[in-house]
Formats: sequence, structure tokens, C-alpha cells
Amino acid sequence: MEVLIFALIAIAVVALIGLPMALKIVKQYEQGVLFRFGRLTGTRAPGLRVIVPFADVLHRVSLRIVTMPIQSQGIITRDNVSVDVSAVAYFRVVDAVKSVIAIENVGAAIDQIAQTTLRKVVGQHTLDETLSETDRINLGIREILDVTTAEWGVEVTLVELKDIQLPDSMKRAMARQAEAEREKRAKIINAEGESMAAAALGDASDTMMAHPLALQLRNLQSLVEIGVDKNTTVVFPAPLMSTIGELGAFLARESAAATLQTPRATGITTPLPNPSPPNGARAVKTV
Repeated sequence: MEVLIFALIAIAVVALIGLPMALKIVKQYEQGVLFRFGRLTGTRAPGLRVIVPFADVLHRVSLRIVTMPIQSQGIITRDNVSVDVSAVAYFRVVDAVKSVIAIENVGAAIDQIAQTTLRKVVGQHTLDETLSETDRINLGIREILDVTTAEWGVEVTLVELKDIQLPDSMKRAMARQAEAEREKRAKIINAEGESMAAAALGDASDTMMAHPLALQLRNLQSLVEIGVDKNTTVVFPAPLMSTIGELGAFLARESAAATLQTPRATGITTPLPNPSPPNGARAVKTV
């Protein structure tokens, strides 16, 4: 009787120990790879799975995308400039069996191959290409990693250069280059503005030559703009004063000609108010 009780107790203890070992939970984002006595027997889908204790070993493989930073690498570009480049890679397992059987530690392997590939690809480009053509460099790194990791059941979804550190001397040289480039653009824009202004002034001078009073009207407008401040003293040059007199005489003649419109209606002959008609004759207009 005692032997039977002892056997039942032993069976209960073994059951309590073996039951947790026999029950395994595979999460939704995982896939289980089952080995029985070291031999691959297949995969297990997510959910509650029962295995044989001490005989089966279940490896859970995550199928989610993994973000892996690539530490900074000291790289010499094709034009012999030393830069420190860091990047980040995104990968995921597409074949759980290969990721367990083909390689021991898939994360460490991808980290190492990504560092060497980054150094290789960036070293084939110049500094300007590294700074301006990052998309092409990212694509080149990703293509090389895809070829290598395909045998491991891993797909590299994205590779991005994260940071590019330049030497201080190179930063100063690039700053001087950028400043010189901006000064060149400023001088070109200034020269284009001067050219357009000169062309506009040429057109204005042609207009003023055709209409002499336009120049004097422009001078008067300038005086009005100057005289906004009431404390301003304006000095009229002599040609301007004579021109103002000529302008007054012109306006007087125009007003006199306008007064002739009334005598025309009555048929009265009126002499023109010209102080000095040619050959001493009086200019007379008959209607």
C-alpha cells in the first residue's frame, strides 16, 4: 500500500513538472520551430501548443520588423575625406526555419554584415555624393544586404544613413564655399538688376528726348518728394528756373488760344497774342 501511494505521488510530481514543459504558447507575431530529439519536425502556428517533454524543443521566432542601429563607422571616401557615418537598418524574418538552422544569431550577423557593407558602399562615393545622394547609397546597401541575408530567411526592408560627421577643417571649408557661392549669386543678381535699370533708364531718356517737358515734370516730382520734410531747403538750378518760365509762357499761349474759340463763333477777326511775329507782320486769324 505504501508503495502504491509513493508511486502515485511520484506520478503526480512528474505530471506537475511535465505539464508546464508540455504546454507552450506561441504568440500571434511569432512562429514556432519544433525539434524532436534534435531533428526538425516542422513549424507551429500561433496559439497553445502541446509538445513532448524532454523530447521536443520549441524555438519561438519573432516575425516583426526589427530596428537595428548601425554604429558609427570611420570611412574614407573616394576623394580621400575621412567621415564618420552611422545608419539604421530594418529587417524581418520571412522564413523561421532558415533563421534558426542556417545561422546561429541572426541579429548579430546582420549587425556585422551591415557595418562592413556600409563602409564598402560609402567608400565608393565622393563626399559630395555621400551628402547629396543618400537615397542611392541607401538602396545600394539594402541590395547587398538582401543578397546576403536571403539565405538566412531574413528580408532587409529599409536602410537609412542616420548621421554623417565631418572633420572640423572640412566644415570650415564647406562654410567658406557656401559663403562664396552666395556672394556670387548676390553679385549676379545685382548685375542683372543694374542691367535692367540701365535699360529702363535708356527707355526713359528716349521718352524725355521726345517730350522735353517730361524731364522738368520729373524734376518737379522729385522736388515734391524731397519737400515732404518741411525743414528741407530746395535750391532751384538756373536751367530749371528758365524752363519754368518757358513752361509759364507755354501755358499762357495755350490759354490765349483757348480764348479765341469765342470770337470764332461771331466771325470777329482777332490778332494772335504773339509778341514777335515773323517779318514784323501781325498774325491775324480770320474766321
